[in-house]
Amino acid sequence: MSKQLFLLLGIALFFSCKKKELPVPKHAEGSITKVIIPLTSNYKYQIYFSLGNNAIVQQQLKTSWDIAFQCNGKNIVLNSSKMMFAYKTNDANINESSDTTGFQQNKKYDSPTGNMDSTAIGNWWSNNTTYIIDRGYNESGQHLGWKKIKIISYNNNIFTFSIADISATSSQTYQAVQDTSYNFIGFSFNDNQMKYIEPPKNQWDIVFTSYTEKLSGPYLVTGCLLNRYKTDATIDKTTPFENINYNKAIAYNLSKNINIIGYNWKEYDFNLSSYTVFSNYVYIIRNSKNYYFKLRFIDFYSNSGEKGYPTFEYMLL
Repeated sequence: MSKQLFLLLGIALFFSCKKKELPVPKHAEGSITKVIIPLTSNYKYQIYFSLGNNAIVQQQLKTSWDIAFQCNGKNIVLNSSKMMFAYKTNDANINESSDTTGFQQNKKYDSPTGNMDSTAIGNWWSNNTTYIIDRGYNESGQHLGWKKIKIISYNNNIFTFSIADISATSSQTYQAVQDTSYNFIGFSFNDNQMKYIEPPKNQWDIVFTSYTEKLSGPYLVTGCLLNRYKTDATIDKTTPFENINYNKAIAYNLSKNINIIGYNWKEYDFNLSSYTVFSNYVYIIRNSKNYYFKLRFIDFYSNSGEKGYPTFEYMLL
């Protein structure tokens, strides 16, 4: 057998054994759908939306949780919608920790991109220490106080952690059990209860919420974030909405940064004391089922003129 024939047979064998990606089933292009999201004027809700099902999947008060435990890893995130911060102390004993000296200079917040390498709590497993938590603010601008937390262990898909009030000399211990059908399992300092803060990860695509963005410093904005699970997107500011089709969509380089849609599809006009929406910004989104959508915002006001009602139109490609 010649070397050339042997090489060709080897290549054929490689490709016959290589696992193929499942293509998206053939489907008709969708029609344009208009959606209004009722965040309300004080942006008090977090609203999860499925583009595939054209439905709000879950709605909750943004103050209903404080921290969340990753369900496919061991990271912990803060509730960015309340502008929360964490400060790593040098105190191994949570019951003896109450020193906030250095908090303002050393406090951290989660990266708005959703990067798990840039969380405020960070690699807690590499140190034996207590964290001071600034719980941030509610929708009325009231500060929600302070807590302290120590993550004791992560074993067999279970986080064990202790929490206490900032000046307390005793603490309570809780456990968070991972469920891989979700991105995160949350915990509320209000009632010390675990919370399903998101729908199952394969049932939604985008969430409308306030979140902490990095501008000149941390700043609370209101916008749209991606599902972290197999969802990505990009923005096209030059191509008209009607000119973007499936063939064009699959050629874009998409980003997994959860704030790629973000907040700046709108701008506040101080002269008019109102928001202007940039309807020429078109977002291309690929969801966890590998379907492509195009989306643009067309308003930020309800029919009665109340702000906090992001209105968009979108289409399955």
